[in-house]
Amino acid sequence: MKNKSVFLVSLLLTIVFTLSACSSPLAGLPEQAASLIDEYVFVDDESAESEHDEGEHSDNDASPSSVEDPGLLAAYQNALEEVYTNVNPQVVNITVLVDPTTAMTEIPFDELPEMPGFPGLPEGGEAPEFDDPFFGQGAGSGFVWDEVGHIVTNNHVVAGAEDITVTFYDGTTVSAELVGADPDSDLAVLVVDMPEDELFPVELADEDHIKVGQLAIAIGNPFGLDGTMTVGIVSALGRTIPATAGLLAGPSYSIPEIVQTDAPINPGNSGGVLVNSDGQVIGVTAAIESPIRANAGIGFAIPVSIVEKVIPVLIEDGEYAHSFLGISGLEMSPDAAEAMDLDPGQRGALVITVVPDGPAERAGLAGSDRQVEVFGQQISVGGDVIVAVDGQSVKGMDDLIAYLTTETIIGQEITVSIIRDGKEIDLEVTLAARPAPESLQMSIPDFSQSPHESADAWMGIMVMELGSEIAAAMDLSEDQQGILVIHVEEDSPAYEVGLQGSEKSFELDGEQLSIGGDIITEFDGNTVTSVAELLDLLAQAEPGQEVELTILRDGELIQVTMTLAERPS
Repeated sequence: MKNKSVFLVSLLLTIVFTLSACSSPLAGLPEQAASLIDEYVFVDDESAESEHDEGEHSDNDASPSSVEDPGLLAAYQNALEEVYTNVNPQVVNITVLVDPTTAMTEIPFDELPEMPGFPGLPEGGEAPEFDDPFFGQGAGSGFVWDEVGHIVTNNHVVAGAEDITVTFYDGTTVSAELVGADPDSDLAVLVVDMPEDELFPVELADEDHIKVGQLAIAIGNPFGLDGTMTVGIVSALGRTIPATAGLLAGPSYSIPEIVQTDAPINPGNSGGVLVNSDGQVIGVTAAIESPIRANAGIGFAIPVSIVEKVIPVLIEDGEYAHSFLGISGLEMSPDAAEAMDLDPGQRGALVITVVPDGPAERAGLAGSDRQVEVFGQQISVGGDVIVAVDGQSVKGMDDLIAYLTTETIIGQEITVSIIRDGKEIDLEVTLAARPAPESLQMSIPDFSQSPHESADAWMGIMVMELGSEIAAAMDLSEDQQGILVIHVEEDSPAYEVGLQGSEKSFELDGEQLSIGGDIITEFDGNTVTSVAELLDLLAQAEPGQEVELTILRDGELIQVTMTLAERPS
């Protein structure tokens, strides 16, 4: 019969915990809605071992394991107790006041999880109007960086905050000011006025010593329960997550080298610490992966390698400038390789788009020039395939993003090895400073135009095929026909008549796709079922010609009359 202590040790080391993100800054909304946003689940443990009958054996019959195992369990418990004793004073609770009318315009309601039509809440993505503006309260975690009073947290914990309060482990509460923030790494620095002897800075771990399988201990403020410690393991390393967590529309950047853990992290833990068994910080708890917006045992922490690179700069300058290559891309797939006449096993980062006049375009990198259909899904192909940077192998976009983030600086010249037309060539690229997302204009392949570059007529839209998966994500019939508008150029014919591009994202096979825009079903009385059909119809039109479009929007068909313009040079 298994020894009960052995079972307990095994259980402590393998149990799967729940995980969630930081608490919502919209706490001033009805409690029913908040409870839906922040709900979570927990796992009950059931002992598989019956009580040991002490009279069944004499002391002399005791096995070696029955003597040693209680010592192992005690050592494990003592180690956790020591970590908590040392680390808890380093962790703080953060409370913010946010103007919800501002916050709700930045995070549309229809992108928040499970938010039905409660009284006073909008059905769609528009923020409600209030006669008397009020402030919503949000909560998160943070930790002491130095004895000067700098506090580190997630950017999303304090973004848009009108007032910030920090509470220490002993109950001391003080006001804090924002020193600097970097949305692209989701990190921020606050400062508080506290005596040096009352501040207990964290110790950072050596990134090279972080391994999968090591203990991972989270301490923070979940659900406002200050000083909460949870335990799991490092589940994986080298993950990549979007900096905006998929909440905001438009171009966004990614955070590489993320630490994945199964340690329970819940609303309010964001900005807290993930430490090793020595109490050293290995990451800043930030996000979860969950199909039901509740625990799935997969949490993410921003790695110490990025923390120790970004935080000192935020303290010094208030902002952090990332190096910038100027492309978007995907991991090379066998289907894309076959469409490009490459070996199906070819690895690398396939360039999909380039930024006009960015470092990549100036160096000669080329994006995708066509789409092909694979199992009913349109994929972009034809661009350069990046296989190495400065001699370091690139197997996909994650490798490229990680290298740029951790190994490069603005103005640095790097050697990018690419495959083009089946041949490998090297290009020298001088990196620039990363622009703000709102100023970033990606040269997205406009497949409604590119096959007919000689055509003069111009609509000013970017489109993609409407596959069954995308239709389902938009609550449409899987056999819905039409072309999805993903972007509308400002001051274009489409812009003038009010065509709407996509406003939220959808992940399909690891690729972030835009959804929610208008669907063009007819062009001047001609049914449009594919991009190719729209291309042909547009190629036959002339600048100044009026065309009637049939648009599917919010489940209703509407007619729009557009005057085509001359295609810009």
